[in-house]
Amino acid sequence: MIKAVCFDLDNTLLDRDKSLHSFLEDQYARLNMFDHVEKDPFMDRFIELDDRGYVWKDIVYETLIREFDMRGCTIEELLSDYLTHFHHHCIPLGPVEEVLKELRARGMLIGIISNGFHQFQSDNLKALSIHLYAHTILISESDKRIFQSIAGKMGVKVKECAFMGDHPINDVKGAKDAGMTSIWLRGDGYSVPDHADAIIDQLPELMGVLRNLDVERPILPRHHSSESI
Repeated sequence: MIKAVCFDLDNTLLDRDKSLHSFLEDQYARLNMFDHVEKDPFMDRFIELDDRGYVWKDIVYETLIREFDMRGCTIEELLSDYLTHFHHHCIPLGPVEEVLKELRARGMLIGIISNGFHQFQSDNLKALSIHLYAHTILISESDKRIFQSIAGKMGVKVKECAFMGDHPINDVKGAKDAGMTSIWLRGDGYSVPDHADAIIDQLPELMGVLRNLDVERPILPRHHSSESI
């Protein structure tokens, strides 16, 4: 029986593609470092190098500075600007708050799993108000045990958790291998994973998936907390 629903953040609850595009537009307009650099080629190359967020931004900026001959820029300046300002451009991927509210109204525990730097991802979660609905939040730069960890912190078994994410391997297969029910939020450019228990195209479809599962409404603790590892 499913007692908890856990989510990936980027391109699952956060529309990272639109958020990144908004940030890059703003960064280009604000900084006096792009005098001889055309905006569209710069943004297109950033997005290509970024590889959906799986490449560290210091590497992305280092490559951009070299390729566009941005002699007045430093990696540190651009990276600091990214870490400081990105959360101002966070855009939810669909009706995130409405779905999380409904899950809580149904008595479901909510967990968030995110890879990346703690402060950066915490700022993004707060920008979307997601932290107000989650019972447990785990942010880790690299931890293969993170699925077991979040189940333990919520006081449920991994088999009592469903996990939804956009990446077929890191999210869907990772959750499935850990013993969770895995739900794939279809992402552009990815092949359909064989190991997904359910596939949806938009976040609100999650409710229909849960109705088809054997759901038990647990008794929730009076206070919820967000933790990180």
